[in-house]
Amino acid sequence: MSLCRYKDLCIDATDAAALATFWGAALGLDVRRLDDGDALLSGATKEQAVWVNTVPEPRSVKHRLHLDIHTGSVSALVDLGATVVDDTSFPWTVMTDPEGGEFCAFVRDEPPETRIYELVLDCADPERIATWWAEVLGGRLEGEAEQWGLEEIPGAPFEYLVFVKVPEPKSAKNRVHLDLTTPDLGALTAAGATVLAELESWTVLADPEGNEFCAFPES
Repeated sequence: MSLCRYKDLCIDATDAAALATFWGAALGLDVRRLDDGDALLSGATKEQAVWVNTVPEPRSVKHRLHLDIHTGSVSALVDLGATVVDDTSFPWTVMTDPEGGEFCAFVRDEPPETRIYELVLDCADPERIATWWAEVLGGRLEGEAEQWGLEEIPGAPFEYLVFVKVPEPKSAKNRVHLDLTTPDLGALTAAGATVLAELESWTVLADPEGNEFCAFPES
């Protein structure tokens, strides 16, 4: 039995309104600007929610966790404000959003309604971290060598959570992170999560490689 359930996704931004406009259009989600300057993207299910949160610091390093998305057209994403980084090395297109955050675009003749295809996490030890997240989120674990993945994660509005080996260590706070719900915060820390901050309604934690996520009490 998993320790948590997927709740939603969060993206940091220096200009939350502008970045929310981009991601809302790219993901086919409704955009609601909040009084505190943040924004909420919403779709057909509550798990499709994406929070775009204002932070003071600009992007300074490559995203440790990035989105892979379905799209009908790379040019349409460029028109929204994205930039093409590499459209020749892979069967997909590497791009950046208007704040420089990396993501990958997979062109489909008929993109599905749920536009997030997968989330990809850079790791020092993909097998170890994938196994840890499988205990946390459930799903089916598979992979080999330098790439592992979780699929069929209960509640997740994407197909895969992918773990890829990279040479560089984590050096800054992740600008994309998961929100989860849990019935037992103590079980999370016993499994190897580290508490970074205890806030009024949720707890900020990190996985064994320091990747931040937030845990909310299960209601």
